[in-house]
Amino acid sequence: MPISSEQFRNALRHFPAGVTIVTIKTVNDDRLHGLTVSAFASLSPEPPLIMVAIDNRGVGHDMLEQEGTVFAVNILPHDKMDLSNRFAWLKDEDRFAQGDWATAVTGAPILQDALAWLDCTIYARYPTGTHTIYVGHVQASEVPRPDECPLIYWNRGYRQLRVSE
Repeated sequence: MPISSEQFRNALRHFPAGVTIVTIKTVNDDRLHGLTVSAFASLSPEPPLIMVAIDNRGVGHDMLEQEGTVFAVNILPHDKMDLSNRFAWLKDEDRFAQGDWATAVTGAPILQDALAWLDCTIYARYPTGTHTIYVGHVQASEVPRPDECPLIYWNRGYRQLRVSE
């Protein structure tokens, strides 16, 4: 018998994860959406592929299911906790009202002062339980803040990486 979802969450809270904002743009009606995501990983350098896991109950999932939708993964630096919270919890206001936003190749919003960003088209979709894994084919990327530390989420809170020399 599998473990409960509470046992699962309790175990995984001990695995640190980087914090990203995934931004989404539909082609049909140019709608924008963004959400805070820690379920992100690189998959392949040739072709350049990444993955994000998005909850099936959210607006982001509905948008990513539309043909031609594009997305970007914005890797947050240590000083972007407020922006992460904004994209995680804000419901009725424009999430993009804060932050220095632009677009790259696909038209998905990219955070110009992110640690790094990856601009993607959808390569594949894989439904998995309560989430769908979206594989992104990276069309453009930049590292605006190469010497800074990432924002980390561990044990149900934000953390900062301390680099020892």
